[in-house]
Amino acid sequence: MGQGSSSSSSMPGLGRGGDLTLALPDECLASIFGKLGCHDRNNCSLVCKHWKRVDSKSRQRLVLVARSEISLWFPSLLARFSSVSVLSLKCSRKLVSLDDDALARIPALLPSLKKLKLKGCVDVTDNGLIAFSLHQPPLLSKLSFASCGIGSRGIVSLLVNCPSLKDLTLKRLRKLDAESTPLSFQQQSCFKTKSKSDTNDCYGFGKLERLCLKDLHNARLFVPLLCSSAHSLKTLIVCRSSGNWDSVLQSLQTTSSTSSIEEMQMDNVQMGDPGLVAISGSCPRLQVLYLSRATDCTNDGLSAISNSCRKLRKLHIDAWSRFGSQAIGEEGFLSIATKCSGLQEVVLMGVPITVISLDALATSCPVLERMALCNTESVGDSEMQFIGAKFNALKKLCIKNCPISDTGIKAVGEGCPSLVKLKVKRCRGVTKESMWKLRMRRRRLMVSVDSGSMLMAEDEIDNRGGTVQAAVLPPKSRTSTSSSRIHDVNVICSSRGALLIRSRFENALRLNNNNRRRSN
Repeated sequence: MGQGSSSSSSMPGLGRGGDLTLALPDECLASIFGKLGCHDRNNCSLVCKHWKRVDSKSRQRLVLVARSEISLWFPSLLARFSSVSVLSLKCSRKLVSLDDDALARIPALLPSLKKLKLKGCVDVTDNGLIAFSLHQPPLLSKLSFASCGIGSRGIVSLLVNCPSLKDLTLKRLRKLDAESTPLSFQQQSCFKTKSKSDTNDCYGFGKLERLCLKDLHNARLFVPLLCSSAHSLKTLIVCRSSGNWDSVLQSLQTTSSTSSIEEMQMDNVQMGDPGLVAISGSCPRLQVLYLSRATDCTNDGLSAISNSCRKLRKLHIDAWSRFGSQAIGEEGFLSIATKCSGLQEVVLMGVPITVISLDALATSCPVLERMALCNTESVGDSEMQFIGAKFNALKKLCIKNCPISDTGIKAVGEGCPSLVKLKVKRCRGVTKESMWKLRMRRRRLMVSVDSGSMLMAEDEIDNRGGTVQAAVLPPKSRTSTSSSRIHDVNVICSSRGALLIRSRFENALRLNNNNRRRSN
């Protein structure tokens, strides 16, 4: 016993009152720090020099408030976190942000930098981006700019001089809209490191794979960028960006016969059937298509997509129209459901589908796993009965604002053998009693209902993956079973207004359970 105690006390860090982490390898301590949040990790770095050193050498992500005062501390601060690969600089547009000189130092201080995000840095100009890009950061693959004071010159310099750049996100760049200068490569100041013979094919130095454009109001600025990246671009996201996107997509079709785009998201943009025809002609590898509030799209455009894009896996259609008319109907979706046999996910909002299109979908798409039907009066109990009978591979189903009743819920519960999650929102014909019967019939089914506050037992809660497994109260006739478990319940609400009630009710139940344990 004595020898054992003396040997253990002689080991560093294992004595009484010593630091037990000294016996751990730095890699293990760094892994523990990686499980902590940002606030807790910052506090841990203040405990001792050992923890500060391990935290500094192992931290991969760094978020800084990029005010002008931070420019003086940049060399010492980034030298401490030299292994950071993800850097985020955020500042309010009402304040003075960091300047071009501070931005130009980042590549030299962070050689492992892979992702850079700037938000609200209005004092960063094109000159700072050009100085940044001339360092040619070898690992930088993702860039994001939101509400910054940059224009076309700085963006082009990054595309040319960053060899590993694959992901570019541009949001709310007022200077870029005000300049009205296309992202072309005739600006010789951006190509100081390239020869004149290479300026005609500048995008050959980088292979851009993802482009996201949000809140930009001049579509023609991006025609040269899309045309030059057509062979490498895989994802194109355009959200709330004005301009004639039909002409932009048609120019893409004219420049390149086929492109490598696999995912296309068009949200609240001015695009119609000519744009869909251009997509069908230039994107034969298209697998994901999101059309949200594309006001001028009709059934003819969807028919063109179905004829050429046979590899489609995900389809999201929001058939909203600015004039209240029905632009996309069942005919357009029926053509896609018939010809695209690889569909795995379908989300339809405002599309008046019936049993006819559901039959084509169930027959032609045997691998369909996720489906959402929202904001349509044509989906009723008969359609729900058909879904329960025919969709054997369906795993997730969402019904929102549709005239269904308890009969449709019962049909889905008796069918759909692979269903693991059912979400019902704003369907007033569904009662709590039917949802309780469904929960009792299929206990492994995760049910989310937006019909007020619901009670469930603690052992039925499943928070895996950020989802909540909900069950409603049993009928009032079962007072014996419900009263015995009334002390072990939680409130599950999907409406935002009920979150306060849920938190207060759970706190009250937790205090009640603690008082009961103390009394026992």
